[in-house]
Amino acid sequence: MTSSDHISRQFDAELEAIRANVLQMGGLVENQIKSAVESLISGDVALMIRVIEDDHRVNAMEVKIDENCSQVIARRQPTAGDLRLIMAVVKTITDLERIGDEAEKIARMAKLLSQKSTLNLPRYHEIKHAADLALDMLRQSLDAFARLDVAMAAQVVRQDEQVDEEFRAIMRYLITFMMEDPRTISTSLEILFVAKAIERIGDHAKNMSEYVIYMVKGRDVRHVTVDEIDREIRQ
Repeated sequence: MTSSDHISRQFDAELEAIRANVLQMGGLVENQIKSAVESLISGDVALMIRVIEDDHRVNAMEVKIDENCSQVIARRQPTAGDLRLIMAVVKTITDLERIGDEAEKIARMAKLLSQKSTLNLPRYHEIKHAADLALDMLRQSLDAFARLDVAMAAQVVRQDEQVDEEFRAIMRYLITFMMEDPRTISTSLEILFVAKAIERIGDHAKNMSEYVIYMVKGRDVRHVTVDEIDREIRQ
């Protein structure tokens, strides 16, 4: 094996380790969301506290992966597809960290709601449905990243409108609820914050899928229409 081959294999191993760390971070963030929503629905205060306290693990993973990417850029000076991968990873872990922040926010709101009196509260099944959609987007965006699957990434981008519509439906429902019983205004607003956090999770998952398309196709598809993205991946 030549020295050049050895360096090339080392570089490939470093990139693969970074990709694996991103997927590990994604798995942690996914569990944070599931636990936060479960704690909201079940009223499990211990689970809420655990989600809040575990946010530092997500932050630490972002810092670690970011440092690894900086080291690879400094040592290897990647170009073309390898450079796009590193850039996409840096952007992806930023979105994953922000998804972790949204999960923590849901847990904090859940803790506030758990301290409310027995006043009649809005139902949570709409929240659960929206959370399931956002979680599905996150899973698919991580799968697309792992497989470099631009078709799956485009599907996630299309799904974002569903999550946005769910948020609008929840907002309309809560406004009606507050109008019928003004005593529920503060509680309804806290639930609205939860719904907004879920909507933001969908936005971040969409961003991550757009980075996958950038990695594979070399085209920045942020701020373009879904139809334009479909045309890009067919080329």
